Amino acid sequence: MNSKFTLIVLFILGFATLCIATPPPPPSGGVPDCWPPPCIPIDGGISLLIAAGAIYGGRKLYKNQQEKNAL
Repeated sequence: MNSKFTLIVLFILGFATLCIATPPPPPSGGVPDCWPPPCIPIDGGISLLIAAGAIYGGRKLYKNQQEKNAL
């Protein structure tokens, strides 16, 4: 068990170093492709994640309320 755990940890750490990346250099001329320069999509699925969390939390609250009323 201990050797399997050690092997898995070393395997994960080995691939974790491959995941570290730097941003690509700016295109020739130094002007970025988009404006303003950060070019980061803020809402890249975060709204769906929040909605899913709200639905899940509402469902849990509803089930807890139903269990309280059944007692």
